[in-house]
Amino acid sequence: MSEIPTVTGVIWPDIHLSRSGSADCVSGIVSVTTATTKNLELHLPSPLNQSQVTQIILDFATSGSTYIQSISTGTQNVTGTYEIGATLCVPINRTSNHLVQFLTHGLGFDRSYWDFASGYSYVDAALTNGHAVFLYDRLGVGLSSKPDPVNLVQAGLQLEIANALICKLRAGELENTTFSTVVGVGHSFGSVLTQAVTSTYPRSLDAAILTGYSLNSTGFPLFLTGVNLAIASEARPYQFSGSQNGYTVASTAISNQIGFFHAPGFDPAIVSLADSTKGTIAVGELLSTSAIVGPALEFNGTVAIVNGIDDLPFCNGNCSSPGNLLGQVKQLYPRVSNDSFVTSLVPNTGHAISLHYSAGAVYESVQALLIAKGL
Repeated sequence: MSEIPTVTGVIWPDIHLSRSGSADCVSGIVSVTTATTKNLELHLPSPLNQSQVTQIILDFATSGSTYIQSISTGTQNVTGTYEIGATLCVPINRTSNHLVQFLTHGLGFDRSYWDFASGYSYVDAALTNGHAVFLYDRLGVGLSSKPDPVNLVQAGLQLEIANALICKLRAGELENTTFSTVVGVGHSFGSVLTQAVTSTYPRSLDAAILTGYSLNSTGFPLFLTGVNLAIASEARPYQFSGSQNGYTVASTAISNQIGFFHAPGFDPAIVSLADSTKGTIAVGELLSTSAIVGPALEFNGTVAIVNGIDDLPFCNGNCSSPGNLLGQVKQLYPRVSNDSFVTSLVPNTGHAISLHYSAGAVYESVQALLIAKGL
């Protein structure tokens, strides 16, 4: 039996078992003080109404758009302290404390993406294989702070928050456990952030698992228009009452299906659950994603790219045409050997792998890869 986990570094802690009962978990708030010089200075007032939100998306998504250039005058410095909702789970029968998997969700979800339902849980797969997991709500989502959604909640600040949390795990500031090995696992925008960590802070992660990710953005305009973003406080007033108009959500269950699913590879009940638990998307995140993309010139750990073959935003609905689009990511990792760069296309699966029938088998294969790499 393991000892009851400590609550070091966690505000308002809640000690509980994981969904499978195989791990002790601590959930609560982690305070992060950090700064960035990469946030864009956007001359864009917070939207006044739905019409303005819709027009921002159309201006941004239009072919050949120069919208970002027209509203940005460069970058700005941002410094602050932010409360981040998070969960740390450690296997009850762990034999080693050295490794933790650091899970970053994408747009339209909160941390529950990684532990969505029984049989749809990356968390369960990792814990079963003896690895601790840390999952969190990105800034502006779930139980995390919700500051200005245009000029503060951007990719640059999200990157620094992610790295600060990784540093806390390595330094033993959470649960009195010092993790010497950290595997970054991302989905969609979470993969963009994970890749940016390997580029900007090459010694923070020992491996990167990028799901719902590629260098192909041709499907992103279709994705954006398909999810049909609505002001969160108007679309779901009971869930997002009081949030600023720059926080948006996919407007309907149909919108969620267009952006994240591929039939018949999912249970319709999961679409309903995804719609009822959807997370907010900040306008600033959408407009700043490309600001942190760059080659990881010094990173030499394992990199795996895992996509549903029918991924819409990162493959325009077909990750195998022209050729395997995932292989193009290797150009970002010149120091990663061919043996340590792995790609996997999952059949009959769309953008949100966690929400498809394939989730369990895919996540077990990821754990097998990490074990094979000695992690």
